[in-house]
Amino acid sequence: MPEGDTVFRTARRLDEALAGGEVTRFDLRVPRFATLDLTGQRVQGAVPRGKHLLLRIGESTLHSHLRMDGAWFVYRPGEKWRHPAFKVRAIVGTAEREAVGVDIAEVEVVPTRDEDDLVGYLGPDPLAADWDPIEAVRRLGADTRAIHVALLDQRNVAGFGNEYAAELLFLRGILPTTPTPEVDVAALLDLGVRTIRANRDRRNRTFTGIDRPGQATWVYGRSGRPCRRCGTLIRRGELGADPTRERITFWCPRCQR
Repeated sequence: MPEGDTVFRTARRLDEALAGGEVTRFDLRVPRFATLDLTGQRVQGAVPRGKHLLLRIGESTLHSHLRMDGAWFVYRPGEKWRHPAFKVRAIVGTAEREAVGVDIAEVEVVPTRDEDDLVGYLGPDPLAADWDPIEAVRRLGADTRAIHVALLDQRNVAGFGNEYAAELLFLRGILPTTPTPEVDVAALLDLGVRTIRANRDRRNRTFTGIDRPGQATWVYGRSGRPCRRCGTLIRRGELGADPTRERITFWCPRCQR
C-alpha cells in the first residue's frame, strides 16, 4: 500500500531518472489533460509531499496521487513494459529514461507557482526537510476524534496511511477508538517519525523488524490470527470520519486497551 515512505522512494527514483533532462515524450491518458504537451521542457525534479508526488517540468507541475494501487515505473526508451498499456495514466520520457505512471488515481497539471492549491492544506511531513514536530503535535492533539481517524487525516500529519495507523497504535498499546485527547500524541508521533524514516530507505516496509513475506506487521492484515506478542486473536473493524470514509482497523484486544 503506497504511503509516505513509498512516495518518497518513488520521487527519489523519478528525480534520479529524469531531473535535468529534456522531455521527449509526454502523454497523459486522462480526458482533462489528454492534449497537453510539455515536450521540449526541462525536468526540474520530483518532490514528495506526504502521499502526493510533484514532478516539476519547466514552469508546470505534474501532480499525482498513488491511492491504493498506483505506482511509477522507470524504463529505458523502447524497453518493454511489465504491465498492460490500458493501466497507464501518464508517460514522461527523456532521451535517457521513461517514467510510466500505472493505476494512478489522480493526475493533474498546474503551474508550479500554484502547487499550494493542491497540497497547501497538508500538515507537517515527517519525511520533509522542514518537518515541524511541534506543529504536528499541536494539530494532532487538537483533534477530538478517535485517534485512528485523526492520525489518517492528512491535515494533521502528512504521510501516514492505514497500515501505519494500525501498526503504530499497536506498538503504543492504544485502541483505534481511543479519543485523541486521551493519547500521548507526542510519543505516538515520535515513534511514527522514527518508523517511517527507517522504512524510507528499505526496499520493503516492516514494523516488526523482519523483512519476510507475512512477517512484517504486528496486526495489519492479520484479523483472526494470533497476536505475535500475547496469542490473542487479532480483531478487525471499520472506523472513519463518516460512513463514506471508513477504513479497516486491526487491533489486539489484550495488547491495546
